[in-house]
Amino acid sequence: MAFANLFVWVLQILTLKVPVVTGEPDEATPDRMQQPLGLLNQDTVWLLQEVEQLSQEKSKGQSYAVWRALLFALQHWQLGLIAGVLLLLSVGLYWRLRRRSHEEDSSSDEESSSSEEEEQEEEESEGEDADGEGDVGSYFARRIRWSVRKLHYESDLVFLLVDSLLHACQQLLSGSFFPVLEAAIGVGSAFECWSPHGDDTVYRLLVPLKPPLVHAFRLEVGNLGQMPGDSCIRLELVCTCMTEETAGDTLCFLHHPDEALRKNQKPGLLHTLCTSSYLDVQKTAIWFRDFVRSAWDFVPQSRHYRMKVLPSSHSCKLQLTHVSGRTLLVKMMLGMQQGDTDVFVTSQAREAVYTPSTTWSLSFSVAEAKFFWLTATKVPHDSFHLNCLQPCAHMLMGTGFSSYAFKIVVMHLLTTMPLAGWNRTDFLLRLEDIMRYLRCCLEENQLNLFFFGNETIPKEIILPSALQRAEPVNRLQNLAQDPAAHEQAMRDFRELQFRLRQELFNWR
Repeated sequence: MAFANLFVWVLQILTLKVPVVTGEPDEATPDRMQQPLGLLNQDTVWLLQEVEQLSQEKSKGQSYAVWRALLFALQHWQLGLIAGVLLLLSVGLYWRLRRRSHEEDSSSDEESSSSEEEEQEEEESEGEDADGEGDVGSYFARRIRWSVRKLHYESDLVFLLVDSLLHACQQLLSGSFFPVLEAAIGVGSAFECWSPHGDDTVYRLLVPLKPPLVHAFRLEVGNLGQMPGDSCIRLELVCTCMTEETAGDTLCFLHHPDEALRKNQKPGLLHTLCTSSYLDVQKTAIWFRDFVRSAWDFVPQSRHYRMKVLPSSHSCKLQLTHVSGRTLLVKMMLGMQQGDTDVFVTSQAREAVYTPSTTWSLSFSVAEAKFFWLTATKVPHDSFHLNCLQPCAHMLMGTGFSSYAFKIVVMHLLTTMPLAGWNRTDFLLRLEDIMRYLRCCLEENQLNLFFFGNETIPKEIILPSALQRAEPVNRLQNLAQDPAAHEQAMRDFRELQFRLRQELFNWR
């Protein structure tokens, strides 16, 4: 009976006298932690006294050694209970403090991150509120910001994928007699971050070619009247009889007959990619496309992307689908640089124009990308010179105009107007300038290509001397010769003006 009373009393101590720590620690916490321990000591002393009295009353019928063992066990129970309570309180306090510290750190990081985002938004929207909520330029800036960021992100991603793909190709082509693939160059509206096509954006890259071992490329520049035009790439063999490049059993391509060459080596570049000693555009593009397909398995990103090669006779078109379902459209064109200039000839076919398979098209895409890059270093930080092209290019569906015509107009205006005027607040004024310039060109049937005989081109852009001396080339020459085509162009222009006004009205 005495043992049962003892057990009940211990339970009362544990359930009634020991408080539970549930809040954050404060200054009174240590005092509250000492109170139950003091009460526990008092109750324990009282229990010991009760046990001693019971032992004296029953000493006649029970052994003194048994009660002494009970007292000894009770003393050990007291110490264990105190140690256990202290351990539980310490662990609870430790985890409470740790969780509080973690919450404070997380809150601090979130506040810091949010403050940085707010600062960035404030910087990006600086000047927007100052011009009022009705400012179309500011609203347009907020509307296209996401698309520009998307283009920046995806263009960087495409660069990484193509770089890995070309690296795998270079490793497989090492030591062969096929063209050497150099690093790709991003060109076109997607890499210039003004593409209006959204999810259908095609990322275009130019892959320069260099001649392989014991070969040389000689560019035979064609003419557009008196102007430099499309060209042919002639393949020439280099004598290696007296060089170390042909050490061993390798034969000199120039001085050994074809029979001996085929007997001792695999077919070379002249027999596979050329037509009458000229590098064939279609043969080279098909070879590159097939080689890309075989090299894809060696690309690290092939574990996360599924590649589909799309039909094309002049380039390598790829559809890259991520495991998440996101799709990237990539178009790689082959080309050759004209000397050390920013002008290339490429495998890109001209629209609605038949050209022989050995003709490589003249391209200024690299020079244009360089021009916009140079302009970006000189314009204000909130410049919208390229973004002005988005609404114009977005409304071209069903008209006879191309986005490249608007691109030429913007390049001319960038070299004839103060760059300080190409900011967000003057967005509407610049749109009016673009449309006014195009209307004047249509009325006069005169829109000169930007890189022919243009003295306003930045000196950092390197052009062939023939282009620098050339007379301007009129892109609208056909309108001057065809009155019906000119009238249709004016109707298309009025339609564009109407669409632009509607679009601006919707933005308001």
